[in-house]
Amino acid sequence: MTTVINNPGNGEGSDSGVGIMIGIIVLVVIVGLFFIYALPAIRAGSAIPQDSSIDVNVKLPGGNASSTPAP
Repeated sequence: MTTVINNPGNGEGSDSGVGIMIGIIVLVVIVGLFFIYALPAIRAGSAIPQDSSIDVNVKLPGGNASSTPAP
């Protein structure tokens, strides 16, 4: 008859959640770098070219000169 010896592992296969925590940290770092570097670069490529002058004149609709103002 054969003898079966069950040798337990050294704990490398145990699920302790360290991999998930490292994955979350890496994901947060990647998303942060995206917002810091990639998003401004994308916006700069599609920005409206601006002149050195700004038009601040407000155009109002024409009113009826014969009407009286409200009390």
